[in-house]
Amino acid sequence: MTEKTIVFIFMNQSGNNVRLTIENAREDVTDAEVRTGMETIIARNIFESSGGNLMSIAGAERITRTVEEFAVK
Repeated sequence: MTEKTIVFIFMNQSGNNVRLTIENAREDVTDAEVRTGMETIIARNIFESSGGNLMSIAGAERITRTVEEFAVK
C-alpha cells in the first residue's frame, strides 16, 4: 500500500516552523495548487499556532510512503 501525504510548512509570528499535514493527497497536485492553498490559509488566517498567526510560506513537501504488511495472523 502506498500513502501520499503533503506537508505545508509555514513560519509563524514567533519565527518557528509550523507543519500542516494533508493525508491521502492526490498524486497530481501541482506546485501552483499547493502555493495557492498555502496563501489562502495565510490570507484568511484559518489556523493559529502556539507561536501566533501563520505569517509566511517556509516550504512544502510531498511524502510517499510504502507500507508492506506481514501475514502473521
